[in-house]
Amino acid sequence: MLNQILLYSGSAFILFWGIAHLFPTRSVVSGFGEISADNKRIITMEWIIEGIALIFIGSINAIVTAVDHTGAISLIIYLSSVVILIILALVSFLTGFKINFLPFKLCPVIFITSAVLIILGGLL
Repeated sequence: MLNQILLYSGSAFILFWGIAHLFPTRSVVSGFGEISADNKRIITMEWIIEGIALIFIGSINAIVTAVDHTGAISLIIYLSSVVILIILALVSFLTGFKINFLPFKLCPVIFITSAVLIILGGLL
């Protein structure tokens, strides 16, 4: 039971961060000031893609936990999710963490926290 709580917590944490990631897209893009229309589209696309990727990671982990949290496929999904969350945390730490805006500083913490919850839940 504890493992499922950890798995669902890690899944929910990253899922909600992905959803929250989508809401400020317009203000984030406008924060870049006067840039070309192509650059605005690229930033918009990348911002939305990260939010959707986080939503997918949280959703797929919650789904496999609901279906069979002890199965081999579930473990593969948990491990692959942890790897990508660690990579995202590293990228966020090396880039966004240096920006003086709190949500950017929260990304690595949220990614690592979710990864830890998922790996603990998957291995217990």
